[in-house]
Amino acid sequence: MTTIDLHTHTALCDGNDSPADLVAEAYRRGFDAIGISGHSYVDFDTCCMTLEGTLQYRAEINALKQQYKGKMDVFLGLEQDYYSPKYDEGYDYIIGSVHYIYKDGEYISVDLNPDRLQKIIARDFGGFDCFAEEYYRLLSDVVNKTNCDIIGHFDLITKFIETHPHTLTDRYKKTALACVKSLIPHGKPFEINVGAMTRGYRTSPYPEDFILKEICRLGGKIVINGDCHNKNNLGDFFDAAVKHAKKCGFTERLILTTDGFKSEKL
Repeated sequence: MTTIDLHTHTALCDGNDSPADLVAEAYRRGFDAIGISGHSYVDFDTCCMTLEGTLQYRAEINALKQQYKGKMDVFLGLEQDYYSPKYDEGYDYIIGSVHYIYKDGEYISVDLNPDRLQKIIARDFGGFDCFAEEYYRLLSDVVNKTNCDIIGHFDLITKFIETHPHTLTDRYKKTALACVKSLIPHGKPFEINVGAMTRGYRTSPYPEDFILKEICRLGGKIVINGDCHNKNNLGDFFDAAVKHAKKCGFTERLILTTDGFKSEKL
């Protein structure tokens, strides 16, 4: 199988390493291709790239594309947040993600501080189901809003579910599956993401099994990504993601090539 990760972050947003160091490590580990997907600028977010940093980012990744030409494909990507302004042209691919919910004049992160999030869910939403309904309402519109090529970490709100448990009720499952159904017609692949495993929050990738099975049943496509923030974790848990995908019925994934997205057998 092709060794590729299209969801990675550098020190220009909330990652640990320079673009050059991250790409060099991917090459050292024998990757066939690596995509860098810095967090798009959001004016209230401290984890994203600045406007000036975005220009630096584009220049550095494009230089690395030339440096590794003929040795390893390097792709210039962007993780476009739901609340980001429209991005400039020139990216090889876009990951569309929802990281925040807007409530009572505040942008609430769904994946940064689990203790604070627990309190907000109880205080402002009256429980996890109501919180999830607002998250999936936004996510249902993520392709329209971001014009993405990949739907990022579909059920990100379950990132902390093993350390800060919530019951995935029938109401929750109905909401999540309705979101899947609304996104399927766009034809964009859903990301299987192992980032929470790398950080020690989860013991399995997301989306959850019941979500992936529905994506498969409806004819949806998948990509497998690491959401890597540290070069030392490149490629970690991809075997678990492949098993996860196969268990849910998938026999293929999409990979990005210089000729666009192509199917590859798992």
